This record gives sequence, structure tokens and C-alpha cells, in this order.
Amino acid sequence: MVREKKPKPVHTAEEFGLDVTSGDDDLFRWFLLSFLFGKPIQSTVAINTWRIFIERKIDTPWAILDMTHWQLKTILDEGKYTRYDEVTAHALHRCMERLVSEYEGSLVLMFDSSLDEDEFSKRLQTLYGVGPKTAEIFMHETEELFARRVE
Repeated sequence: MVREKKPKPVHTAEEFGLDVTSGDDDLFRWFLLSFLFGKPIQSTVAINTWRIFIERKIDTPWAILDMTHWQLKTILDEGKYTRYDEVTAHALHRCMERLVSEYEGSLVLMFDSSLDEDEFSKRLQTLYGVGPKTAEIFMHETEELFARRVE
């Protein structure tokens, strides 16, 4: 008997009360959730962990950088990231360091610096811990940004 793999749920920014076209705040919150979704973890764990970040106002690159590795690990553990807490805490710090140093912490600046969706995806993937899957999840919600650019 062959078990069929259940398709992963496709989430949207709107589902979490986010409007990625409104500016850096919601765009970053969606990026953080996409970053968590991109890891080999259940989506409910990623969502619960993301909500902890939001509730505690750890929802900017600078807020994440202000956290110690141990503090980030503790939040990830609380969200049930037990097997991936160390690597994810490390990846979040490294990712935010590069986002801040290269784009002043602004995904809007990264977007504005990109000629098209392909370049934007490549820039995202230069951030530590962001691979093709995370970029794909994140960019699924940025289509409207690119559509507005054409208008």
C-alpha cells in the first residue's frame, strides 16, 4: 500500500492580516513567515512560532538582530522548533545581518533595486538561509508589487 503525500497547504499573506503592498512592515512580516515556512517543519509550527515573534514585537530585522542567539533559540523552542532551533536561530541572525548591511533592512529597497522578479528572487537567495523554496513562498505574494510596477 503506497501512501500518498498530502499536499502542503498554500498560505497567503492576507490570511495573516498582512498587506505586502503597504510597505516594509507587512512585507517583512510575510518574509519572516516565509522564512519559517521554508524550513523542514510543519506549517502549524511555523505559524505558531511566527505569532510569538509578532506578539513580542520581534518583527523587524533590527529587533531580531537585538536578540541574542539564546533568546532566539528560546522563542523557536517555545514555538516547537526543537530539532531546528539552533540552525534557525543562527540563520535568522545571519540573514538579518545581510539584509541590514546591503538593503538597510528594507525588502522594499531590495525590490526597488531589482529589475524584475527573477532578479528579486536571486537577491532574496543571497540572504543566508533563503533558498529557492523560501523565495518561491515569499514571492507568491509579491506578484501585485510587480504588476503595479508595469502600470
